Formats: sequence, structure tokens, C-alpha cells
Amino acid sequence: MVYTKLAKGRYLSSSAVNDIPKGHFSVYVGENNMKRFTIPLSYLEHPSFQTLLNMAEEEFEYTHPMGGLTFPCKEETFIKIIKDIQLEGVW
Repeated sequence: MVYTKLAKGRYLSSSAVNDIPKGHFSVYVGENNMKRFTIPLSYLEHPSFQTLLNMAEEEFEYTHPMGGLTFPCKEETFIKIIKDIQLEGVW
């Protein structure tokens, strides 16, 4: 499934590396089948996103199996966290 960034509250999931909009970064999410998501840089400061970053650091240190930042959680959990951040409206 591919999502495109249309407006606030949307995120991008794709496989191409060159499609990251300015002000965003990509992460890989999943336990078995990894999906790539593009997230606004502003989310890096959010406490919930910081928790994900800490989980990634504990699991992978600086060696990520996909070659980029990888979150060891279910895709559904990641999407819920992102939606919660978006609902707060300040990120």
C-alpha cells in the first residue's frame, strides 16, 4: 500500500529512496515485513516518537537491518502513535 503526503495528517509509505519530501525522513517499521514510512522531522521532538527512538536504539544500536532507522514494533502500533501525534496538532 502506498500513501502520499497530501495534507497534514497523512504520511507516506513507499519503496523509493528519492521520494522523501524536504523536511521529512524515512523509517522502516515492522516485525517481519518491513514497510518504509516518511515522517515530518518535527515528530522527532515528540515524547511518543522519542520512545520509539529509544526502542530502536536498544534493539539495533546503530546497525539497522534495512540500512535506515528501523522501529521494532508492529506496523499498527506505529500508525497509532503517528495518528496520536497528528491529533495533538502541534507537531
